[in-house]
Amino acid sequence: MSLIRCLNLSKTYQMGNIQVHALQSVNLEISRGEYVAIIGPSGSGKSTLMNLLGCLDSPSEGEYILNGQLVSQLDDNSLAHIRNREIGFVFQTFNLLARATALHNVELPLIYSGLRKKERLQKAEASLKAVGLDDRKLHKPNELSGGQRQRVAVARALVTQPSIILADEPTGNLDSTTGTEIMELFFQLHEQGNTLIVVTHDEKVARHAKRIVRIEDSKIHSDTITEPAQ
Repeated sequence: MSLIRCLNLSKTYQMGNIQVHALQSVNLEISRGEYVAIIGPSGSGKSTLMNLLGCLDSPSEGEYILNGQLVSQLDDNSLAHIRNREIGFVFQTFNLLARATALHNVELPLIYSGLRKKERLQKAEASLKAVGLDDRKLHKPNELSGGQRQRVAVARALVTQPSIILADEPTGNLDSTTGTEIMELFFQLHEQGNTLIVVTHDEKVARHAKRIVRIEDSKIHSDTITEPAQ
């Protein structure tokens, strides 16, 4: 059974008297353990698709089934629960708390899960170790490089052992060398069995994935298996 199934997924926004079809009749299946890049130019619909896959928004039409559960018709509270349990997010801007240590930033999703502090810290430390930052756990974001901040963000995404790691332009604020290091980390996470979906406009970033889904004019234009760049 597919981890993700999108059936005729559409999203329409009402802008005054005008309807904007941000996404039209998307059919997409992603299996557990896949590494997929969703690529397209600005305005193509890729960000809308990412928001639907990440349960940050609900479709106007169609069905979204995540890990066997129909999530496209859930209310906001139920979607928030699904996001916390099933999805680890990595953002272009890192989204770290400036006054918190790396360890506390990684621990945050577990606080929402209701785990006891000792168990939270153990899991957060293990997650930082998995991205090579166990020696920076007490540093705050302004004491870390851009690449290290993104590694903290990746550790935070990993800490709940989600079904999907969903990354939005994960190298957008990094120089090319650091960006390549982050993409190498993503490939290692994929090799360990994680399911990764990277949303990007950058061909170089997309080529690290094993499957590339191209979005144009709010529809899937192509869906190809690739030989990832190393």
